[in-house]
Parts: sequence; C-alpha cells; structure tokens
Amino acid sequence: MTSDRPFRLDFRSIVKLRCPSCGAGRIFAGPLRMNEFCPHCGLRFEREAAGYFTGAMYFSYALAIPILSVLALAGITIGPSGSPGWVILFVFLAFLPFVPLIFRYSRTLFIHLDRALDPDH
Repeated sequence: MTSDRPFRLDFRSIVKLRCPSCGAGRIFAGPLRMNEFCPHCGLRFEREAAGYFTGAMYFSYALAIPILSVLALAGITIGPSGSPGWVILFVFLAFLPFVPLIFRYSRTLFIHLDRALDPDH
C-alpha cells in the first residue's frame, strides 16, 4: 500500500517526524528505534544497505552547532571567568538532552531530502 502523493519537502511532516510519502506514518517506533517501513503506506525508510544514514550526519552537525554555540555562550556568561573546563563540562551536560532530538530530526530531514531529490530510486 504505497501513496501516489509525489515526494516533496513537507515542513509539517518533518516537524512531526512523519513519512515523506503519506505524511501520516511515524518514522520512529521509539525514542531511538526507527520503523523499517511506514506503518501507514508501507514505504521503506532505509533504501540502501548499511550506511544509508551516513548523510544524516551532515544534518546532525548542522542542527548541533547552533545549540552548542548558544550553550557555550551561556556557559561563558554564567560561569566563573577564566575556567574553560567548567564551560566545557556545562556545554557537554546541557547538550545531552538534545542528542535524541538531533538524532531523530537529522534522520527525518535526510529521508525527506533523499526522497524529494530522488523519489524513484
């Protein structure tokens, strides 16, 4: 059961972590576990063999850098002056809650972009 809807970048589907084909099926079955297929339309999320999501690392980097920058500025502002170790520890601990979100959104963005650029592959 596949959708006849053309693949396109749909901001609402990306934000909701939904399938790029039907916009209804959840990409993730758990906090870090992906569905292999869309539970709504049956689209296979991982198109190739191992290594398909290597491209998602670029999205992960792009999502992480602004967050890390804000946290570093906050650490420098509120932390003791002249203590880079404290800032690094603060940034590391404050960034940990963002890791699952960045993981999920980087993969979702990659799937959506991949399907929009090459829908028939």
